[in-house]
Amino acid sequence: VAMQIMSIVNAQRSGNAEFSFMGTTIPCSRDTGIFITMNPGYAGRTELPDNLKALMRPVAMMAPDLTLIAEVMLAAEGFSEARSLAKKTITLYTLMQQQLSKQDHYDYGLRNLKAVLNMAGS
Repeated sequence: VAMQIMSIVNAQRSGNAEFSFMGTTIPCSRDTGIFITMNPGYAGRTELPDNLKALMRPVAMMAPDLTLIAEVMLAAEGFSEARSLAKKTITLYTLMQQQLSKQDHYDYGLRNLKAVLNMAGS
């Protein structure tokens, strides 16, 4: 993968309008970017190989404030006690994540939280 990404980067740097990629000639745009997202906290995920990591620029991300997101969503759904409900909901999610089994089909991420909060407002 690193060699393939390097061929794209080299074509962009040289300013060519097109280049050969794995036997196929494709157009090359300097406006194109290559991004890799990693979430190493999950089980089964592997670290990025060093040769590929050398081609990328790391960007640190912060974990979202789930309580604030929940509060805003609950308030938007018309709940008058949105702050209190948000704190209780996130506490419940945190306890479930810590104490229930670690099976793959249990999902306590932001996408799932938003789905639950949307259902609460329905």
